[in-house]
Amino acid sequence: MARTPSNMIPLGTQAPDFNLLDTVSGKKLALQNLKGDKATVVMFICNHCPFVIHVNAELVAIANAYAERGVSFIAISSNDVVNYPQDSPEKMTIQAEKEGYPFPYLYDETQAVAKAYDAACTPDIYVFDADLKLNYRGQIDDSRPGNGLPVTGKDLRHALDCILENKENTQLQKPSIGCNIKWKTSD
Repeated sequence: MARTPSNMIPLGTQAPDFNLLDTVSGKKLALQNLKGDKATVVMFICNHCPFVIHVNAELVAIANAYAERGVSFIAISSNDVVNYPQDSPEKMTIQAEKEGYPFPYLYDETQAVAKAYDAACTPDIYVFDADLKLNYRGQIDDSRPGNGLPVTGKDLRHALDCILENKENTQLQKPSIGCNIKWKTSD
């Protein structure tokens, strides 16, 4: 299991816009229509990554807990489905239903959105404020498959609480660790 850290892009970065296929509704959805009133969480995930599987239930719990507080959650898969067919849009639909995702699960077929966000791994988490300025990026918490630590979502929850309480997040922001995004190879 390769361990790839997320790229820690500068805080304050404006969220790159996108318009991608939602594998649940079958509709194209844009960031501007999905953003939350208080905060927006953009998550790069995929179906088969053990690091994502490890935190799926907590991502659902956090999304359910914060949705009514003006926080929007958006999941995006950017993996190459030719070489990783288990991440195909059809299988993304099945995964979203199986896990009970309360958020859209978007397919980044061209990988342009992952590149715009400088996403590197799954899960890769970005938290933007009401103006879509980056406020947090990195891990959900310190738990990883096999390290024995419980999945609590404490780092992501803390980042969201800081935005909602209008407090500065002074906590150290640690990169996420996960499987690398499966980039398409050029011909």
